[in-house]
Amino acid sequence: MKTYMVGGAVRDALLGLPVNDHDWVAVGATPEEMVAAGYTPVGRDFPVFLHPQTKEEVALARTERKSAPGYRGFTIHADPGVTLEEDLMRRDLTINAMARDEDGTLIDPYHGQRDLQAKVLRHVSAAFAEDPVRILRLARFAARFSDFSVADETTALMRQMVDAGEVDALVPERVWQELSRGLMEPKPSRMFEVLRSCGALARLLPEVDRLWGVPQPEAHHPEVDTGLHLMLVLEMAAQLQAPLTVRFACLGHDLGKGTTRVDELPRHIAHEARSVKLVEAVCERLRVPTECRELAVVVAREHGNVHRSGELNAAAVMRLLERCDAWRRPQRFAEMLLACECDARGRTGLENQPYPQRARLQRALDAALAVDTAAVSTEALARGWKGPAIGDAIRNARQAAVAAALEG
Repeated sequence: MKTYMVGGAVRDALLGLPVNDHDWVAVGATPEEMVAAGYTPVGRDFPVFLHPQTKEEVALARTERKSAPGYRGFTIHADPGVTLEEDLMRRDLTINAMARDEDGTLIDPYHGQRDLQAKVLRHVSAAFAEDPVRILRLARFAARFSDFSVADETTALMRQMVDAGEVDALVPERVWQELSRGLMEPKPSRMFEVLRSCGALARLLPEVDRLWGVPQPEAHHPEVDTGLHLMLVLEMAAQLQAPLTVRFACLGHDLGKGTTRVDELPRHIAHEARSVKLVEAVCERLRVPTECRELAVVVAREHGNVHRSGELNAAAVMRLLERCDAWRRPQRFAEMLLACECDARGRTGLENQPYPQRARLQRALDAALAVDTAAVSTEALARGWKGPAIGDAIRNARQAAVAAALEG
């Protein structure tokens, strides 16, 4: 048996990036020999073991053969006769198909190091077309290594996969897994550019894909194109190191603009309500986690009101806070404000513009939350008030605190 370090650890070391996880492949061993050597079996779909000391994963060298549509339609073949080169050939990209042996020698049968130096994302073999998840993975790598281009032949192969309906076989959970990871990469817009380039975005997220080519008023959106605006918003979210909830809310905030009637363009009257319905549909289809879904709905519904909040008086700000359930969900309200700032600054030439609405509304909420509601209730009870009257007293106290904060 020989073991080799493979995949991302080899790639990242060559790029001079920190290596946190190591993947290993064992060649020339049977599962029984691995167990006898002290390895613990953990793989369900194919033979994977934990090293007895390091607990790192070691997989038996294997090949895969397409046997049914979709990303699960594979027959796995693992035995001592499978070579390292055969194992590496089944991998997605050349930059992920390198290995190092125990003395550190680089094994690179598919020229991954050359593509790293040329900054190219290229498929290893025609077997790339057998797994539609690889389109999503490549798009995610493009978002991580944003200065890498995609090889023309790889883009052409991905288009063929889309045309063949392979992308339609992806299960929602896997789409969300890759989408959410791509959103958290340094340049998330690249993921969507790659998915658009091969037609996959129109199949996976048609609500997003239809935004390109839709105009907006140039006075508010110097970039004009709604799809371009969305990419700028995602870039701003990455720049501000926003969490996944905020980045997903940014992705969905303007979906309604893709359904604006042509005779209304470039205005988008009531696009917020349409955005809410479309966001809910996307979340249902992809089984998006609750915290991402809830924030995306609030942002889609309220981002216009937040942008205009500098004109709102205390009573109107109170209504906004109540609609957002800000008393019970102050953290979600803060994330909504961050998403709105990303939206406001995700516009050509406005990237460095201040966004005072965020601080003003946060100040208003903080003031309202500082109200001693127990003391207000006690005083109301002492006056003989009951039920709704006590609720009104608390609300009036909060509104007074909001008014004072807005004047400050």
